[in-house]
Amino acid sequence: MEAKVYSITEVKDILGLSRTKAYDYVRKVYKDKSPFRVIKVGTNYRIIKSSFDNWLEGLN
Repeated sequence: MEAKVYSITEVKDILGLSRTKAYDYVRKVYKDKSPFRVIKVGTNYRIIKSSFDNWLEGLN
């Protein structure tokens, strides 16, 4: 079964950000509820793959 979420580490690598910048950005997206969906499980953030991928494709 393929995972339906990205970790911050995966998003960091996809976007080419530092660890700190990636965490800061994902926290902001979680708070603003935009431009893609982020869920928080305890202290961990998970990024919904379909939402993130659609957002990333829209940038092109």
